Amino acid sequence: MRMGHAFAPARAAAVHCAELTTRGPRPEESAALLAAWRRDLARLLADDLSGLLSGDRLDATVSEPERLSGADALRRIGQVAANALIRCGASGETALISFDFATALALTDRSFGGDGRINGSVPEALPRSAALLVDETATMIAGAITRASFGDMPPPAGASTGGEVIVRSESAARLKPFALGGEALFFTLEIANRQGCTWRASLALAAERMPRLLPGGGRRARPRTPREPATGMAAPYAAMPLPLHVVLAEFDLSLARLQTLAPGDTIPLAMGRQVPLLAGETLVAHGSVGTAEDRMAIRLTRFPQSVPVEGVAP
Repeated sequence: MRMGHAFAPARAAAVHCAELTTRGPRPEESAALLAAWRRDLARLLADDLSGLLSGDRLDATVSEPERLSGADALRRIGQVAANALIRCGASGETALISFDFATALALTDRSFGGDGRINGSVPEALPRSAALLVDETATMIAGAITRASFGDMPPPAGASTGGEVIVRSESAARLKPFALGGEALFFTLEIANRQGCTWRASLALAAERMPRLLPGGGRRARPRTPREPATGMAAPYAAMPLPLHVVLAEFDLSLARLQTLAPGDTIPLAMGRQVPLLAGETLVAHGSVGTAEDRMAIRLTRFPQSVPVEGVAP
């Protein structure tokens, strides 16, 4: 039995924005991106921090992230530490970098040529030199995170490849880097030199920000605009110089005559009323030879039908 009914839509079909129709990465794809980001970040940290730490050859690792509540992440950092709220990534995400006081002092010692070893003597407040070193180190880490977010692709023109410290405080809770009840990712950054010193820092951020720090996550796709076909009147082709030549006459000579040519010989030419104007082997137009302002010139008379010329009337 065939149905004879014709159904019409009750309303116009929905048109969805790109955010709804674009598929995000699968879990296994996100895991691979995160692993590559961690490797890139570790490599960049080893290179960038070397100059800060007396030129040491460094090895760096970035741990797999722990998923904690915001409150648990702050408890892990502790009530007092050298904390810096940083801005990083192509989209300007915020994250928290933390050093315990002992590590901050050891890094400062190494930056001034000391051995950089962590000891048990920790002051109640960081000296000014250690606070400045924490700022500089956090700025370098922010820049490394930003460059790692581009992956193997070059950054877009005009995009910033650095990072910055927004504010520093000994209380991580005062910086409010993420919601206490929200999910946070907690990374451990480990830096070691060849003299046996190892320094650790914590990187914590809201879990929702992490996808935007992975390669491709922080850059908005540019809207596609229809492209007009390229023409000879549009850049960059319009200003391109092309060599043209005019053939005044063509004739044949035997090989024997060609071999006997000498200075002073006269060869008669039969020049037609119409001569071709060529670009390479392509015929551009025909014209007649004359003069203009005491110089030889060619006046165009017709164009071949198969070669349209824009801006010139045949």
